[in-house]
Amino acid sequence: MSDITANDTATRAELVIDGRRLSYLDFGGTGRPIVALHGHLSEGASFAHLAQALGPDWRLIAPDQRGHGESDRAADYSREGYLADIEALLDHLGLDRVVLLGHSLGAINAYQFAARHLERVTALVNVEGAASLGLEGPNPFAFLLGQPYQAPTSEALLAGLGPAAPYFADRLRQNSDGTWRLPFHPQDMYDSEDLVHGDHWADWTATDCPALLIHGTKGIIPAEQIRAMIERRPGTTPVELEADHLIPTTAPDAFAAAVKAFLATI
Repeated sequence: MSDITANDTATRAELVIDGRRLSYLDFGGTGRPIVALHGHLSEGASFAHLAQALGPDWRLIAPDQRGHGESDRAADYSREGYLADIEALLDHLGLDRVVLLGHSLGAINAYQFAARHLERVTALVNVEGAASLGLEGPNPFAFLLGQPYQAPTSEALLAGLGPAAPYFADRLRQNSDGTWRLPFHPQDMYDSEDLVHGDHWADWTATDCPALLIHGTKGIIPAEQIRAMIERRPGTTPVELEADHLIPTTAPDAFAAAVKAFLATI
């Protein structure tokens, strides 16, 4: 989750949804639009390398999803809330049809949005987004609940984060009063993770537009579920990369090459 910075070509803008700011990066250009949705604890800037690799054929737009990065915290982190944000962003940008790409949380948001808005999604790129997850076992973000959200100085915040500090050291935000905070609230992320858990097979199989399913050799989706996701959804192309769950930032070149090759077919 380190090395997340937007390149110089990106323009940051925002829209307001019920009084809440949703910030996004528009990497520009006149190419076909692709909207990229990051995972938990991340932000839109994580797709800067991909945007550079895809240009100028594609115009990549990457929001900081609710409660992440430069976007405001939300009252809830329900499935419906995340999907409504995507619709509001597309409407704001005047985009009738797009390719939706998502990683982890963002991948589930992408294919669930497509299931409800078939006419607006021309293709899907699912990066490590399971069709069924978290039905058993504890919330993996329980460790966040013991982490500080803000502190008087960046040094104090990093000290409070302990072993987690290196993952967020280059992404801390300074508040208007000079204090420093994380780019997300730990409780928000715990709640969001709880609410993304579930059996989403009906949404994954609801569409038949071209789809790329990228998974890592050390990813979180079990091999048998990967096979079922391919078999049960027509038009799905699998790509396995030598990578962990955090493919966009830990295997950026291989990730960009796989996405670019898929987009060339649609």
